[in-house]
Amino acid sequence: MNYMLFKAINRLAGRGTTMDTIMVFISQKTRYLYLFILICMWFKNNFYKKIILYAGISAGVTLFINRIIQFFYFKPRPFIVHRVHLLISSKNNSSFPSKHTALAFAVATSILLRERFVGSIMWVLAVLTGFSRIWVGHHYPFDIIGSAVIGSLTSIVIDKNTYTFQSFITWIIKMYSSFTKLFK
Repeated sequence: MNYMLFKAINRLAGRGTTMDTIMVFISQKTRYLYLFILICMWFKNNFYKKIILYAGISAGVTLFINRIIQFFYFKPRPFIVHRVHLLISSKNNSSFPSKHTALAFAVATSILLRERFVGSIMWVLAVLTGFSRIWVGHHYPFDIIGSAVIGSLTSIVIDKNTYTFQSFITWIIKMYSSFTKLFK
């Protein structure tokens, strides 16, 4: 079923369509849009700085989990095992979990838990990122779903344990405020 879903999506790729360009752009450049959104949020106030720092912690923990899984589990990417429409070259590392998707969902969920409007936009971008990874031939649908769950659950666990990081977050914001006062 996983391969059948992959084929249904990936067979639409490689036809030289506008959709290919959009999916390649989303797959490769969404992280810069995330970064832009986070930078804009950072300069609003301390509430948004806390949101971004929690998102950063979630992303870091998600990357760690991603590495652990890839250390113990290898699943060949679709283009290694099957003939696919590969729109972007890729490493031959494990298909599961998708680092792009896991990080996108970790950050989006972390933002969504504290700021609904911006978080909703980022969640839509995360879904599009996951879908684009299938479209370009890098991941199977279940890899994307699993990665989305990993990223989202990591953010939820971090959110439920904010007290663990509260003093660290406060310290970073105080240090940043002290540093910026030097230039005023």
